Amino acid sequence: MTTTHAPTHAPADFAPIHPGEILLTEFLEPLGITQYRIAKAIGVPARRINEIVHGKRAITADTALRLSRALGLSDMFWVNMQAQYDADIARDHLAARLDAINNMVPINSGD
Repeated sequence: MTTTHAPTHAPADFAPIHPGEILLTEFLEPLGITQYRIAKAIGVPARRINEIVHGKRAITADTALRLSRALGLSDMFWVNMQAQYDADIARDHLAARLDAINNMVPINSGD
C-alpha cells in the first residue's frame, strides 16, 4: 500500500481577514450603522461588537445568529466566516507540522 504526501498548506500572500473587519467595512459603515446601534439592536454589550470589529474577539454562534437576523443574512453566514478564519489561522500556525503528517488513507488509483 502506498500513500502520497501532499502539502496541506500553500503559503498565503496575505493574512486572513477577521470576520469583524468584514462586519465593519461591508455592513456597518456602508449602512451607516454604529457599533452601539447594532449592539443595542441585537441585545449584546457594545464592547462585544467593538472587540469583534477590532479583531480582538471571535464571533460566537450566539452573536452570529443575532447579527445574521439583524442584517438579513443566513443563519450560518457569520458562523462559517468565523470557522474559515479560525481554520486559516490554525493552518498558518501549524503549517510545518501539518506538512509532516502523512495521509493514512490509500488513494484510489482508478483501478
